[in-house]
Amino acid sequence: MKRFFSSLSPTARGICCILLSALGFALMNVFVKLAGDLPSVQKAFFRNVVAAVVAGWMLWRSKLPTRYWQRPNLPLLILRASLGTAGLLCNYYAVDHLILSDASIINKLTPFFVIIFSALFLRERADNIQKLAVAAAFCGCLFIVHPSLDFSAVFPSIIGLLGACFSGAAYTCVRGLTQRGEPGAAIVLFFSLFSCLAVLPWIAFHYVPMTLEQLGILILAGCAASVGQFGVTAAYGFAPAKEISVFDYSQVLFSAVLGFFIFDQLPDGWSLVGYVIIIGTAVLLFRHNLRQTGTAQ
Repeated sequence: MKRFFSSLSPTARGICCILLSALGFALMNVFVKLAGDLPSVQKAFFRNVVAAVVAGWMLWRSKLPTRYWQRPNLPLLILRASLGTAGLLCNYYAVDHLILSDASIINKLTPFFVIIFSALFLRERADNIQKLAVAAAFCGCLFIVHPSLDFSAVFPSIIGLLGACFSGAAYTCVRGLTQRGEPGAAIVLFFSLFSCLAVLPWIAFHYVPMTLEQLGILILAGCAASVGQFGVTAAYGFAPAKEISVFDYSQVLFSAVLGFFIFDQLPDGWSLVGYVIIIGTAVLLFRHNLRQTGTAQ
C-alpha cells in the first residue's frame, strides 16, 4: 500500500488524503450523533482532548524548533481558537438536530465565508465570479434550511450556518497565521488546548454523567477528527488547494451514505436541490480559480 501511494503523482496523493480527510470528518459527525443526548459542549471537550494529544504528538514527531506561538501572533491565535471553538459547538449542535448530510453541506459553506472574510480583513479582493458564487451558495442553503415562520424548525439550520460562518472566520485567521510562519500542527494544538480550557468551567458545573460506551464513542470522534484534520493538512502539503479543494465536498456523499445505513436518514427533494446548487457552485468556482491561476502564470 505504501509503495502504491509513493508511486502516485503529488496531485493524486493530495486527492487521496483529502478524500480520507472527508471520510474522517463524516465519521466524526456519526460518532457525535451516536454519543446520544449529551450537551454539545461536553462532546466538543472530549473530542478536543483527543485532538490535543494527537496534535502534540505530531508536533513532537515533526521535531520542529520550539519557536511557535510567538508573542506577536498570540492575539490572532486566540481569535482563531475562539472562532473555531464557536464554530465547532455550532456544528455539533447542528449534527445532533439535523440529518447528517444536511449538517455537512451547511458546514461546507465555510469556503464561501472565507472568500468574504479574506476580502474584508486580508484585502484579498473577490472578483465578480467569486461574488456570484457566494450568492448562489447561500441561495442553495435556503433550499436546505426550508425558511418558515416556525422558528424552532429552522433554528438548528441557523445554528449550523453560524457554525460555518465562525469556521470561515477561523480559517481566515489560519491563513494569516501561516503567512506569519506558524506551523500547522502548532495552530491545531493551540486551538485544541484553548477549546478544552474555554469549556472547562461549563463542564465543571454542568457535567452530564456518561456511560463507558459514550466515552469510547467520543474518543473515536476525536480520533476521526484527527484523521480529518491531519488528512487535509497532508493533502495541501502534496498539492495546492486550487487542484484538490473541490474533493472535500465528498464528505457530503460520505455523510449521506452513513446517515442512510446507520440512522435511516434520507434528505428530502428540496435539500437535494440545495446540494446540487452548492456543490455545483463549488465545482464552477474551483474551475474558475484554476483558470485565474493559469492566467496569472
